[in-house]
Amino acid sequence: MSKYFLVFLLTTTLISCSSLQSYNKHPKTEFRGVWIATVVNIDWPKNGLDNIEKQKKDYLEILNFYQDLNFNAVIVQVRAAGDSFYASDYAPWSRYLTGEEGKVPIQNFKMLEWMISHTHSRGMEFHAWLNPYRATFDSKTEVLSPTHDFNLHPEWMLKYGKKYYYNPGLPEVREKLTSIMKEVVCKYDIDAIHFDDYFYPYKIKNAVFDDQSCFEFYKQPNQTLEDWRRSNIDSLIKNAHQTIKKEKPWVQFGVSPFGVWKNNSTDPKGSDTKAGVTTYEDLYADPLLWMQKGWVDYVIPQVYWSMDLPVASHSKIVSWWAKNKSNSNIYIGNGAYKVRNNSDAAWDEKKELPNQLKLSRNTKEIGGNTFFSAKSLMQKNTDVAKYIQKKYYKKPALSPISPLKKESIKEINIKDLKITLDTIYFSINTNHNIRYALCYSSGKKLKESYPITKLRTKTHINTNHQFIIPLKELKSKRQVAISFIDYYGQESKPIVLNLRP
Repeated sequence: MSKYFLVFLLTTTLISCSSLQSYNKHPKTEFRGVWIATVVNIDWPKNGLDNIEKQKKDYLEILNFYQDLNFNAVIVQVRAAGDSFYASDYAPWSRYLTGEEGKVPIQNFKMLEWMISHTHSRGMEFHAWLNPYRATFDSKTEVLSPTHDFNLHPEWMLKYGKKYYYNPGLPEVREKLTSIMKEVVCKYDIDAIHFDDYFYPYKIKNAVFDDQSCFEFYKQPNQTLEDWRRSNIDSLIKNAHQTIKKEKPWVQFGVSPFGVWKNNSTDPKGSDTKAGVTTYEDLYADPLLWMQKGWVDYVIPQVYWSMDLPVASHSKIVSWWAKNKSNSNIYIGNGAYKVRNNSDAAWDEKKELPNQLKLSRNTKEIGGNTFFSAKSLMQKNTDVAKYIQKKYYKKPALSPISPLKKESIKEINIKDLKITLDTIYFSINTNHNIRYALCYSSGKKLKESYPITKLRTKTHINTNHQFIIPLKELKSKRQVAISFIDYYGQESKPIVLNLRP
């Protein structure tokens, strides 16, 4: 082998590695989400008795904090325990929002619409998080509204531990929950419906979830209790998916299951873990089936353990989910709440959470990450947040497209273009549902696509399909490229505009 060939080989290898590192460093699409928990006012509102202006201010603080970190999605809990954070025909107003369950906000303020609008104006997605089966958070049923299902349909309720749950085995419960999904999808401009890990409740020692009579009535021949319970959850997931897609096909449906499907000690297909709870055997949820059937757009397993924890290694679990991906996007749920707040000493290290992001990004099947919960990096550990922003989230990223999308984005033309000294005005003529205009710095020659490092602005469209883009972000650029993002998250072909002669 000649020395010239060796030099060539070394050079091309270095170039290839450099390109790979550049791509990994600034991916164009990557889910960057954060859960905003409202139950017992974990993240927001800080208190249900706070006035509306205080609640609005606190919500905007969360949005601004994560926008500055280049996050692109919030997953906001709008149904915590048989209640709602919006005017609903099916549930009372949440006491976590108004201080008293069933109490209407002052001046009937439309909080959810306001939240969605301000989220979208920052270029972020709004995922409406609903807890389907938890009816109460504790045994204090006297605080429940007369219109809460606990009072309207006591026959639907099962007490387990100190909480009440909807009985998943009742068809009328599934019908009610599906109606709730439909109401949120139809009334609000959300990007997704989101379920968490609470299906059948986490097991309590010596407690019995008393659904035996329901099982005996509804079971199929030779069906075990365990399989029957899983079939009930499967039915809800399937019905929710079909309902959402029928009303608004672009609205995604995502689920965040417990991180361990099964241990390999009980099933060779399971992960190399020794988890005390599994989503399949204890919570009766089978996200692998849901992905295979195409019932969910994305799955966010809650992998809330440190990288090398012996009984449940984060790295091993992420690898397992990557290998079992099918027909749905997979993002990883990260336990930001554990940073410097856990008996596992690994969480004391500044780089534990950032290293988890690095693992996700280096695993091609994984499309991003979501942090639980919003307050975890806001109230403390700001050094970790700054490190993440500098090392991994320095540039923005577009949200991934659902693999279940039904339409392709069409060519879009600009009209009524007007360029002033400091602003670009234009509108578009299309029947396509467009949510954002993207503005990239560009040369004269049009490219098929532009890297995220060239992105200068992401502008939310108004109801008249009109855009206003400030030129201050573009400095002295002579040309820019404009493209559009539709409701599915698809990007159109770019168009080059000459800003100056």
